[in-house]
Amino acid sequence: MKRLIFATNNKHKLGEVRAALKGRVEVVSLAEAGLAGEIPETADTLDGNALQKAEWVSARLPQAAGGPYDGVFADDTGLEVEALGGAPGVYSARYAGEHCSFDDNIDKLLRALDGIDNRRACFRTVICLLMNHQADGPLYFEGRVDGQILRERHSNGEGFGYDPVFMPDRFAVSFAEMPLEVKNKISHRGLAVKKLAEYL
Repeated sequence: MKRLIFATNNKHKLGEVRAALKGRVEVVSLAEAGLAGEIPETADTLDGNALQKAEWVSARLPQAAGGPYDGVFADDTGLEVEALGGAPGVYSARYAGEHCSFDDNIDKLLRALDGIDNRRACFRTVICLLMNHQADGPLYFEGRVDGQILRERHSNGEGFGYDPVFMPDRFAVSFAEMPLEVKNKISHRGLAVKKLAEYL
């Protein structure tokens, strides 16, 4: 089984990806690899941020604990709202400011959409994979799910980020009301991870 470091400090993302790749890929967290520090995320595209994060970890593989590793992957996700011209997009995680909370971001989004009937939106995730001794350079895997922004939070305690206000097409509940196994089958991250798993 391949061992890959997932370049994230987000425990929610780690849990989702581990569940999706269980039995196929051993996903090692940054903490388990002994890698600490703030991962840069300054690109202006999802692809660019995913590559930047993967390269940050790849450059530190000689210092990583518990090796060897077959490679590194990183993701970046954006919520793109039609009525807001695609915002917050690549800035989704820090929409309300550099040290904002999930609730801060949702509050700002709902204020921006106050009085707007067009609630169409999509989530996009891009995964960048850097395999050791890979001659072709970075590989990218993208997942997308379309839906709409709800007017208020709906949650059963599941999910994170914008999940309480995003309802995917063909469903009558938000991401935050879905069991993780259901969300993983249809979500942007789940679809990107599925493509990654098929490649591996």
